[in-house]
Amino acid sequence: MDVLAEATKRRAGGHPVISMAVGQPSHPAPQAALQAAREALAEGRIGYTNALGTARLKSALAWHYRNRHGLEIDPARIAVTTGSSAGFNLAFLSLFDAGDAVAIARPGYPAYRNILGALGLKVVEVPVSAETHFTLTPESLEAAQRENDVTLKGVLLASPANPTGTVTGRDGLKALADYCAAHSIAFISDEIYHGLTFASEEASALELTDEAIVINSFSKYYCMTGWRIGWMVLPERLVRPIERVAQSLYISPPELSQIAATAALGAAEELDKVKASYAANRDLLLDRLPKIGLAPASPMDGAFYAYLDVSRFTNDSMGFAKRMLTEINVAATPGLDFDPLEGHRTLRVSYAGSQAEIAEAVERIAAWLK
Repeated sequence: MDVLAEATKRRAGGHPVISMAVGQPSHPAPQAALQAAREALAEGRIGYTNALGTARLKSALAWHYRNRHGLEIDPARIAVTTGSSAGFNLAFLSLFDAGDAVAIARPGYPAYRNILGALGLKVVEVPVSAETHFTLTPESLEAAQRENDVTLKGVLLASPANPTGTVTGRDGLKALADYCAAHSIAFISDEIYHGLTFASEEASALELTDEAIVINSFSKYYCMTGWRIGWMVLPERLVRPIERVAQSLYISPPELSQIAATAALGAAEELDKVKASYAANRDLLLDRLPKIGLAPASPMDGAFYAYLDVSRFTNDSMGFAKRMLTEINVAATPGLDFDPLEGHRTLRVSYAGSQAEIAEAVERIAAWLK
């Protein structure tokens, strides 16, 4: 976010900045969502809803799981949230007590670490690499518990993952779900990049267990970041505890966003065209980046990120990112955000922008690195 702020400042000063720093689609919300919001605003009354969301949106989400995954999910198990960030807060507060140990992947989304730490939980960062197929495994969790002398109370896995783009397939998800069930560990599955898988096999943890806590969002595939709307699918026993916390912290998710999100669930044809533009950007990066010395540090299976090895050029990814912004007006995210130990040699770039912007950014970087 600091890089984004500096990029915004430079753009306001007249610099031709291309931002590849933040995972934000350049496309607007789907037309059906915008039209539904316009009609709701014309009617005029936007108010509180039930703490866990409107019955209409929860029923639409149940339809989504039936249509996409062949699952019958009781709408009563669905909690609509103020973005996926609220989902993480609700899950952590409801599942854990201060001092409990929760495992996340390293590299991984930095807000996991920050939210867990702010709530007084012990963060166990488990290194992922080619040896673990860039995902968590039962063996890596066992090793992390021995090395950190802890007993895990929770495991949080993202698939597709930020920043690595890793997609954990059905077998990997099942192994984790079975391990967590056998050891009374809460299994949280972050699926906010679902719908944006380009290689490998995309599966929901809900296909394998009813005990997973699934968190998802309209921000990525649905191009609705600023609408701040997401959802959770919960084991039945957690619905009321989550509802009580949500009532106190958030009252309810924003009604206007819920109305728009309900309509967005029927916009797959439009959104798959957006996904195709990401696929074209991905193909461009896979072709060009290795040729200029920026090989991906992990497979670009899903989401819309390339996690790059910059060790050929620097051991200071923060300084590298600052110079790239200052000298060629291209913003990217230092790997230290995602990996405090090894991230000084990596950089994350988002390819969620327009095809013209991504192509221009690559040409600037190529000329800069010569």
